[in-house]
Amino acid sequence: MPDRVVPGPVEGSSGIREAVCIHTKKIYDSCRDKDCIENLRFYPKLPYVDVVNRALSVKGGSAKLLHVYVDVEPVTFNRGFYTVDLRFFYCVTLQAYLSSPIPVQVEGLCVFDKRAILFGSEGNAKIFSSEFRDNGPDPQMMRKNNLPVAVVEAVDPIVLDAKLVDCCDPHPCECEMAEIPDCISSYFDGELSVGGDCKRIYVTLGQFSIVRLERDSQLLIPVYDYCMPNKECSGGACEDPCGLFHNIAFPVNEFFPPNTVHMPENYEETKNYCSCK
Repeated sequence: MPDRVVPGPVEGSSGIREAVCIHTKKIYDSCRDKDCIENLRFYPKLPYVDVVNRALSVKGGSAKLLHVYVDVEPVTFNRGFYTVDLRFFYCVTLQAYLSSPIPVQVEGLCVFDKRAILFGSEGNAKIFSSEFRDNGPDPQMMRKNNLPVAVVEAVDPIVLDAKLVDCCDPHPCECEMAEIPDCISSYFDGELSVGGDCKRIYVTLGQFSIVRLERDSQLLIPVYDYCMPNKECSGGACEDPCGLFHNIAFPVNEFFPPNTVHMPENYEETKNYCSCK
């Protein structure tokens, strides 16, 4: 059985110079999703409520991911596993058509809830740190809980569809949203309509996301060398703005349309293709 590697210099091992012990976040489990989210309720800003009520149809526009709330809880009777509950908040811009052929742009909020179950291992140690934490009871000796940390990576979604529904009947289409977080409401200047509309819009979004669980760990890793940047920092001559401008390539594509139009091949192309309809 080979000897256990310990921190220190390493000789004759494919250029590895040293084994070092580092403190970092180790990923225990992760998943990726390609969600087609159908019939998301669209909550318009108050100035656009009348436009929605008078609209004859709506078409897709664009969507921006504002924030994701993340909550991690252990799974009962399944040690080491955790539920990761996510709530996505989107700012969605749509095109509403009234009697005029020129559409009116409307903006509002959409909310999507998602849950994932991932393995995050176990840990019972209480962690204390001298790292400064603002507004803490003891900023220099803050105790952390031992739940794994959930990290969510997501891109702005693609608006796939939008439809207009008449809801002027005694029975509401669905339950109204109970509460909108202050940070989300402030993005819309606190002007969102969450009920009482005669017509409602439902949106279908395409969302790509990656969710992972991480824990602080001490790992022994190989070191090849120090990370020395191989290029110089260059910001151009401050006293010669024209010299900096002359180094910028001429944006030919901004002035001349392409000779051919091809179907999108990846996410970014698909997003731009859908948004331009």
